[in-house]
Amino acid sequence: MNIIKTDILIIGGGPTGLFTVFEAGLLGLKCHIIDALAKPGGQCSEIYPKKPIFDIPGIPEILAGKLVEDLLEQIKPFSPGYTLAESAEKLEKQDDDSFNVVTNKGTIHNAKVVAIAGGLGSFEPRKPLINNIEKFEGKGLEYMIKDPEFFKNKNVVISGGGDSALDWTIELQKIAKKVTLIHRRREFRGAIDSVEKIQKLKNESLIDVITPAEVIALNGDSKLNSVKLKINDKEKTISTDFFVPLFGLIPKLGEIANWGLKIEKNSICVNNALDYQTNVPGIFAIGDVNTYPGKLKLILCGFHEATLMCQAAFKIIYPEKKNILRYTTVSGVNGFDGSTRKSDSTIIKSID
Repeated sequence: MNIIKTDILIIGGGPTGLFTVFEAGLLGLKCHIIDALAKPGGQCSEIYPKKPIFDIPGIPEILAGKLVEDLLEQIKPFSPGYTLAESAEKLEKQDDDSFNVVTNKGTIHNAKVVAIAGGLGSFEPRKPLINNIEKFEGKGLEYMIKDPEFFKNKNVVISGGGDSALDWTIELQKIAKKVTLIHRRREFRGAIDSVEKIQKLKNESLIDVITPAEVIALNGDSKLNSVKLKINDKEKTISTDFFVPLFGLIPKLGEIANWGLKIEKNSICVNNALDYQTNVPGIFAIGDVNTYPGKLKLILCGFHEATLMCQAAFKIIYPEKKNILRYTTVSGVNGFDGSTRKSDSTIIKSID
């Protein structure tokens, strides 16, 4: 039986999962990633690769897809393994306290530590309750934006009141012929800065904002050509090339929910006071998939959680060894190959 063996098995290849490889590599730990998508990057690659991200420390602005590219470059020295286009299904505890994780295609992985970094898990878009909505899917109705250029010089109607709807309205107005933002309330749930930008664009007549309103019908034969709005007690039809309802995603943990982990509202409970370990020793949850008091679903928080998790993982994998924290500003990355560790001894040199 062919079994893939590694130190840390990472379930989820998004930014948090990828950065885990780097932090583990600095400790000489090997990692292998399982992801249901065909390429690493998670939602940043699959859903919004062209969406700008502004809250990565030291990087004023970076596209989600470029962030993934840079993370993949950063972890190259540690040569992680990948099982892509497969989802983790079965978890089996072994006699030596390691875990076997079996995918939907029967691939078996063995590791002392399992790090669940699955983001929101498997997901599907929240669809508005509109009759015959499936008729227009892929024919003017889009639930996510992968490449803004797809909407260049087009009329676009965006519906939603959160960050995603606001961010894409701001971005698409730069290249689309016209962008109209629809929301069923006057108040928006997104970041204050984004709301202020939307107000400014509206004041400058660069976008249309219609509130409180909602899209109640889609029109067209072979392709969408207009949407019908309900504005208070009145109805109005506006022409458009695309309708993009951005109401968020419905997350699903899938088979991971059956692994005996403590779960609250589709998120995995962890001990954030220590190391983000779950109620099952040896299994950690980091990034958007976990929950604890004060949790913030931000990429930078996932990076922090991954760092502390790897320190705890080292103690599980090498209980007899003492790990000495080294700073990359001093030791760099060269010298770590992901399979061996530098000596635990340190060198103290005087200055002449």
